[in-house]
Amino acid sequence: MKFAVVVFPGSNCDHDAYHAAKHVLGQEAEFVWHKDTDLRGADVVILPGGFSYGDYLRTGAIARYSPVMQAVAAFSATGGPVLGICNGFQVLLEAGLLEGAMLRNARLKFNCEHVHLRVEQTTTPFTARCAPGSVLRIPVAHGEGNYFADPVTLQRLEANGQVIFRYCTAAGEIADAANPNGSLHNIAGICNATRNVVGLMPHPERACETALGSADGLVMFESAIDYVTAGARA
Repeated sequence: MKFAVVVFPGSNCDHDAYHAAKHVLGQEAEFVWHKDTDLRGADVVILPGGFSYGDYLRTGAIARYSPVMQAVAAFSATGGPVLGICNGFQVLLEAGLLEGAMLRNARLKFNCEHVHLRVEQTTTPFTARCAPGSVLRIPVAHGEGNYFADPVTLQRLEANGQVIFRYCTAAGEIADAANPNGSLHNIAGICNATRNVVGLMPHPERACETALGSADGLVMFESAIDYVTAGARA
């Protein structure tokens, strides 16, 4: 199967995502430039982390207008699995493929550390291999990861089971002290209504080898491979 890793000017985690797919998991992977309009037969699309267009205006605000995003939107509309990581999550929010917005971290500082995530839902292409309630140790690196949504949207996301990951303690407890950025409801990742588009602020591609301090992120990529191999896409 084939992963497409979208590259914007300012992306800096594209090679990490490519390495995880190609060299760790042994799958086909290809970089797709932001001006391209063809995903080249990809089975899974990854929008990687970084600082697309220098984060001018707002994080992801310019990248949403890149020609490739029309292809990403069309791919997702047919059920194609899309994973937005960190800046990629921000781009998906700006593009309207996910609901909500990102604010500056509550402490107004860039945050780079390992955090713990509790898996809230396993009914997405990227969490199917996870056990409900399992805890993953994944690194974060962001300055604008404070997830926000209006009360109506937040209630709908919760009711529909679209909150996929929450920041938690190592024991899986949802606590303010475990929230690195002030995100509402400790939200670290969400999905769309049809569950094939997932965005999260932590970096699973940086947690695919034990030499990096954790291999917990590998399960998200393995889940995607299972999803595509099983022909689960509508």
